Amino acid sequence: MRFAEVDLFGVYVAPVSVLMITAWVMMIGLRRLAVRVGLLRWVWHPALFVFAAYVIILSSLMFVAAHGPRVLP
Repeated sequence: MRFAEVDLFGVYVAPVSVLMITAWVMMIGLRRLAVRVGLLRWVWHPALFVFAAYVIILSSLMFVAAHGPRVLP
């Protein structure tokens, strides 16, 4: 798939920025879940952990957007 600009109310936006916002919204939910479960108390550097999780989510979204979900034969 080719990444093309997204028309958002007459303003052309890069598709990566849309994916970044989507990953950020997903990260908010996961961070709240991690706080509720108590995972962030056991992590050495919570901010670094949250940033690494954000990068993983963003790269996964970009991979799925580029290749799409594939069904094995």
